[in-house]
Amino acid sequence: MRSSLFLCLALLSASVAQAGHALVANEGRTVYWFDNAGKVTASVELTAMPHDMHVLDNGNLLTHQGTEIVEIDKQTQKPVWSFDTKQLATEDRVELHSVVPLGKDRLLVALSGEGKLFEIDRDGDVQRTITLKRDNPHPHRDTRLVRPVVNGDKLTYLVAQEGDGYVREYDRQGHIVWEYDVPMFGKEAKGGHGPKAFGDAVFSALRLPNGNTLIGTGNGHSILEVTPEKEIVWKVDQNDLKGVTLAWVTTLQVLDNGNIVLGNCHAGPGQPQIVEIDRDKNVVWSLTDSEHLGNNVSNSVVLAD
Repeated sequence: MRSSLFLCLALLSASVAQAGHALVANEGRTVYWFDNAGKVTASVELTAMPHDMHVLDNGNLLTHQGTEIVEIDKQTQKPVWSFDTKQLATEDRVELHSVVPLGKDRLLVALSGEGKLFEIDRDGDVQRTITLKRDNPHPHRDTRLVRPVVNGDKLTYLVAQEGDGYVREYDRQGHIVWEYDVPMFGKEAKGGHGPKAFGDAVFSALRLPNGNTLIGTGNGHSILEVTPEKEIVWKVDQNDLKGVTLAWVTTLQVLDNGNIVLGNCHAGPGQPQIVEIDRDKNVVWSLTDSEHLGNNVSNSVVLAD
């Protein structure tokens, strides 16, 4: 997974130490395709900023604009399929913050405001509904990213619940089988989005092969690796990376070599928007693009070879 960048970033930083990645990423409503030299090869303008994106097996991009899921052709950058998840809602105000492919013909949808996960087919028919626990219901903050966990024949869902400051794992019957209260580490909450803000507005969580959970803490400016017993065994804090100040830590992607690619949103001028690190907290590669990417890069996906 080291050859391509599909990203909302256009120019490689002069400080890049090795070959880059090809990836997809967004800056606000604009999605960019990048080659591994950091050159923008294509772009598409959405009607609203996405919070989730995936590259499908056919190479197309699955993302969303507002509540509408769209599949975008990799060659033409034109929509080839869409479905408005507003049709699933009973509440007046809902926001779509995560859409995940489940095999070839099914999708997982997370609707904030509705407070539910929906398993749907490509016709929009609901196969399963999971109601989320919400301590602080809000149509903009119920969820951020949701990721499946496959354990043998069992399927569960890790849900980053931004407004609650929790990562919760739900089984397909809607039961919480594990949860983690993202810590504030004794600090007071500070409003805003940049490096001086602070909170527990968690953005992402992935289950690792060792059974631990990797968490992007959003405005907590950090990455945490947490055991099933909720012990933090590895952490990247705001100023742990040489030359990098972490702000809103968004997407996480674990590469085949074990390195981690993270999104660094709202970090401000001169800071990389995408960073690859190893487990010793060395910056292996970073992308800083002031021409195409600004302060609103919510997602990136590194492409496989």
